[in-house]
Amino acid sequence: MTRLNLALLLALLVSAFYLVNVQYESRRLYMTLSKARSQALRLDADHEQLLVQRQAQAAPARVQQIASTQLQMRPASPAITEYVQTSGAVHAAAPLKGQP
Repeated sequence: MTRLNLALLLALLVSAFYLVNVQYESRRLYMTLSKARSQALRLDADHEQLLVQRQAQAAPARVQQIASTQLQMRPASPAITEYVQTSGAVHAAAPLKGQP
């Protein structure tokens, strides 16, 4: 009878330690999941903000302003357009070395 009681006590202690370990792992995993969710929300907010900034950077008025101020570009007009005319003959390019 004493052996049976000791075996049952040992089984009870093992199951109690296992239960404590499982609860600890469960809490640890829940905290990891909570951190991952908060990071996902923060990354979604950053993504939305970057999309808004990209749209603002690509606005036609801003591109036009940068082209005229920083790149000294101006709109094309017939007054400043130069037309190049070629003669009717088309010149063939010389073949490269090693090619037939």
